[in-house]
Amino acid sequence: MTDKALSGLDLSGLNLKGANLRTARLNKTNLRGADLSGANLEQAWLLKSDLSGAKLVGAKMFGVTARDANFSGADLTEARPIGDFKGANLSGAMLVNLKGGADIKNQSMGLMRTVFTSVNLSGANLKGANLGRSRLDYANLKDADLTDVVLMGSDLSGANLTGAIIAGADFKNVDVSGARLQSLKGHDSTKNWSSMVNADRAIIDKTN
Repeated sequence: MTDKALSGLDLSGLNLKGANLRTARLNKTNLRGADLSGANLEQAWLLKSDLSGAKLVGAKMFGVTARDANFSGADLTEARPIGDFKGANLSGAMLVNLKGGADIKNQSMGLMRTVFTSVNLSGANLKGANLGRSRLDYANLKDADLTDVVLMGSDLSGANLTGAIIAGADFKNVDVSGARLQSLKGHDSTKNWSSMVNADRAIIDKTN
């Protein structure tokens, strides 16, 4: 199914485990509740697609374009979403051990990183995720679980982390200009909190 035009189709609930959808065009496609575990979605197009409740465990998503897509409640455990998710909805999604750190070795196309700009990650579970050098500017991370998340060098400017669990999270060189860092849980066990960039411009509880 590589490089296939599947835009606008109803593929909801289908078993697409391990499917090769590399470079496939899946814009505005209904993939609600589909099983895409281990699927190859590298360089695929998922603009405004509905993947709510879908299973994407271990999915390969390098170079994917998923702007404004709906991943609410989806399971992306150990997936590799090195791509553009600007404006997407990942509220309540399972993102445990997500492999979203920037690809330092493969830079032929420039620095490839996870773009979660303006993404809704409220209530999402990101335990142990690697989001080093990712773009999370203006993301909604309210009440998200960021336990042991690697955020080194990422952009959290303007992001809302109100009520988030940040125990063990690494904030080394994270840009928090304009970010809301209030009512945080587990702050005492974070790593490199004092090395955040533009902390003086963030909205931080005095107790933090």
